[in-house]
Amino acid sequence: MQIKWKLKKWKELSHKEIYEIFKLRSKVFVVEQECVYLDLDGKDEEAKHVLGKNKKQVVAYARIIKKKEKVYIGRIVVERENRGKKIGKKLVKKSIKYIEETNNEKEIMISAQEHLDYFYTKLGFKKTGKKYLEDGIPHQEMKY
Repeated sequence: MQIKWKLKKWKELSHKEIYEIFKLRSKVFVVEQECVYLDLDGKDEEAKHVLGKNKKQVVAYARIIKKKEKVYIGRIVVERENRGKKIGKKLVKKSIKYIEETNNEKEIMISAQEHLDYFYTKLGFKKTGKKYLEDGIPHQEMKY
């Protein structure tokens, strides 16, 4: 499957893309992971959005948010049917590349689910030692 990658500001997203992003995030985080949380947290309008689209829809997504001297990659998600195809790896690498090209003086941070430690470590992230529960799921802060 051919994935087309796009980076967009909130105002550049179409209504269809916004719907697909929220649908994907809800499908994975709320339904699949059984995590009840407020996805619409008011941060999407300030974020940059990394979309991986096949011909029909958004199948991979992450958002990038700047906070002072750090940049956070969050809401990293790949549709279940498209996992195991290295799409998640490409998504994270595209996000890192964008940040390095536009904010090279900033630290890159993620809030990673602990069970994905190996995945993020292979991509160059290191644990900072901060572990916590987020919406009932063990997470850890990691730095690139």
